[in-house]
Amino acid sequence: MADKPRILQDGKDLIWSLIALGVIILVVAGIAGSCSWGFGSDATEQKVPHFDVSAGLKADANTMPFPIREPKVPDTWQPNSGSTQEIEKTISSNVGWITGGGAYIQLTQTDAVEEDVMRKLLGDDTSGTGTRDIGGQMWVTYENLEHQKAWIVDLGDVRIGVKSRGKDESMQTLAEAVLAAQPLKADRPVPTG
Repeated sequence: MADKPRILQDGKDLIWSLIALGVIILVVAGIAGSCSWGFGSDATEQKVPHFDVSAGLKADANTMPFPIREPKVPDTWQPNSGSTQEIEKTISSNVGWITGGGAYIQLTQTDAVEEDVMRKLLGDDTSGTGTRDIGGQMWVTYENLEHQKAWIVDLGDVRIGVKSRGKDESMQTLAEAVLAAQPLKADRPVPTG
């Protein structure tokens, strides 16, 4: 069968060619393993990277100049991140989980002043929304224009922040858990000489 004359080719032929090409690309990418498929409606149904929160917080306790606490969170929460970040002239310890409801929640511990912690967690376009009495401590609550929330408490030698877009119940659970935890014992080498 002879090819169609060029004058008889139209947009339909182009669309069918692109569809065929797209199917071939997806098949090759799937076989090569360079694609992952996530058909779930939230993060708990998809692959969540794992982070060892306990090891991360213990390492931070050995290097940070302020006390670090390790909260006991619900078993349904999946630990997925940890980092240290500069906040003005000091540093912060940050760990995060995906809650059972699929929302990300972060715990930040630092000796930076509250205003600097708030800016680091939520940015400049942030408003104070009130206070909450949790665990006998007064937490100051904030929210930014993207509806991210942060609650911050000043414990004297450390400021603790809880940040999420999720439910207040999850934030309260983490706030209560971190207050209930004792500071980790620092295993710092003793200077000699």
